[in-house]
Amino acid sequence: MASNVLKNVAFKALVALWVFCGGSALQPASARPLSSTFDSLSKPQQAMVADLERRTFQWFWDSANPSNGLIPDHYPGPSFSSIASVGFGLTAYGIGVERGYITREQAVDRTLATLRFFANAREDDSEDDATGFHGFFYHFLDIRTGKRFARFTELSSVDTTLLLGGVLFAQSYYDRNTAKEKEIRALADAIYRRADWTWMQPRAPLISMGWTPGGKFIDADWKGYDEGMLVYILALGSPTHAITDDGWSAWASTYPKTWGRFQGQTFLNFAPLFGHQFSEAWVDFRGIRDAWSRAHDLDYFENSRRAVYAQRAYAMANPGHWTGYGENVWGLSACNGPGDYTLKIADGSTRTFYGYTARGAGLDYISDDGTIAPMAAGGSIAFAPEVVVPALEAIKERYGDNVYDRYGFVDAFDPSFDANFSPRTGRLVPGKGWFDTLQIGIDQGPIVLMIENWRSGFVWRVMRKNPYIRKGLERAGFTGGWLMERQ
Repeated sequence: MASNVLKNVAFKALVALWVFCGGSALQPASARPLSSTFDSLSKPQQAMVADLERRTFQWFWDSANPSNGLIPDHYPGPSFSSIASVGFGLTAYGIGVERGYITREQAVDRTLATLRFFANAREDDSEDDATGFHGFFYHFLDIRTGKRFARFTELSSVDTTLLLGGVLFAQSYYDRNTAKEKEIRALADAIYRRADWTWMQPRAPLISMGWTPGGKFIDADWKGYDEGMLVYILALGSPTHAITDDGWSAWASTYPKTWGRFQGQTFLNFAPLFGHQFSEAWVDFRGIRDAWSRAHDLDYFENSRRAVYAQRAYAMANPGHWTGYGENVWGLSACNGPGDYTLKIADGSTRTFYGYTARGAGLDYISDDGTIAPMAAGGSIAFAPEVVVPALEAIKERYGDNVYDRYGFVDAFDPSFDANFSPRTGRLVPGKGWFDTLQIGIDQGPIVLMIENWRSGFVWRVMRKNPYIRKGLERAGFTGGWLMERQ
C-alpha cells in the first residue's frame, strides 16, 4: 500500500503537466435551461442531497489535525496533507456554521489554528525543512510537522491558489468585531499578500505551474482552459505582487485549441470535470463575461453546464462499452482507480485499468477505464442539478453501502473491474466491481461547496464581498452581472 500511495502521490504532483489539444468545430449548441431548485425536489431527494452535504462536510471536520489545521490528501487512514484540501476545508467550516453542523466559535477556532500555522510557517529554499517559499506552499505537507512531505512534491501555484480560496473566504466570512475574527481577517490578508506572483513568472506574462529547490521552476505554465482560472484571478487581484494586465489574455490565448463541438455541445473543453468545478466553487461566473465569453455569447457557468451535458452524453453513448454507464451513471474526473492492471475478459480481449489519473472525455483528450468519480456529478450540481440529482440518486441506490459511507460517496468505483484477485487499493465486490475505501479532499471539496452554492449561493455570496476577487476579475476584463452591484 505504501509504495502504491507514493506512486499515486507522484502522479498527482505531475498531473498538472498535461498538454492539451483539440478540435475547432464552431456550431452552437446549448444545454437545457436550469430547471431544478432544492425546494423543487421531492422530500426523499432533498433528504439525500442534505445527507450528502453533511457527510461530506464531516470528512473535513473529522480528518483535520486540530493543532495546525492541516487536512489530509486522503482519509480515512494515514496521509500527508494536501494544501488544496485545506482551502476547501476552510470554506466548508463556514458552510458547517450556516447549516448548524458546528458552532461559529468552533469554526473560528479551527480557522485560526489553520491561518496561524500558514502565517508563521517557515519559508525558504530548504529541500526538506520549509513549508513554502515566496508566499507559495508545497503541494503536500507532513500533516504533523507541516514541512514539505517529500522531495518529489513541488511548490505549487495552483494548489496554493486553492488554499488561498479558503483563506480569502475566511477573510470575508468572519466579519464580526471580535478579537478572534479580527485576527482571522488580518492573518488571511497577510497570507494572501505574501504570495509573490511575479516571482512565479519565469516566462511572463504566464504563470509557472510550480518550483522545486532541486529542479527550480517547472517547465510548464498555466494556460487555458482548466482550473488555472483562479490562479490568474488571484494573481491579478494582488495588492502587493500583481501580474501585468496581459496575464489573462496570455492565459486565454490557447482557448481555440479546445473550443468546439463534443457530444452534442459546443463549449470550451477540458476533459476532467474538476477543471470546470475548482475555480467556480468560489467564483460566481453567472452573468459576468470577459472578452472571450462576450465574443462567444456565453459565460463560464453556461460553459460548464455544457461540459456536464457532454459528459453525460458520452456515458450514454458509451463508446468503450464499460459496465454500468448510462444516463444516470456517469462522471469522469481525476480520481483513484483499481490500479495499473491489464485483464483478459471473456471474449479474449484485454482491458487496461489505472490507479490515480486524470480521467475525462472531451476534445482535448479521452481517458476512460470504466472508473466513475462521484465528485464529477456531485461537484457539478450547481451547473446542472436536473441531471446531477438523478445521477447521485441512481448511483447510491444501485451500489449502496459499497459506494456510500459515513463520509458520503467514496472517491471512485469501477463496475467493469472484474478480477480474480484483490487489488492493491480499495476492494473488489463480486458481481459489482471495484470500489474505493476512502475519500480524497480535492474531490470532497467541490461536492460540499457546490451543493451549498446550489442550495443558497452562500460561498459565491461571501466571495463576491472580497475586494481581491473583484479586483482580479475586473483586471481580467470581466464586466456585467454582480460586478455592477455596489459593495
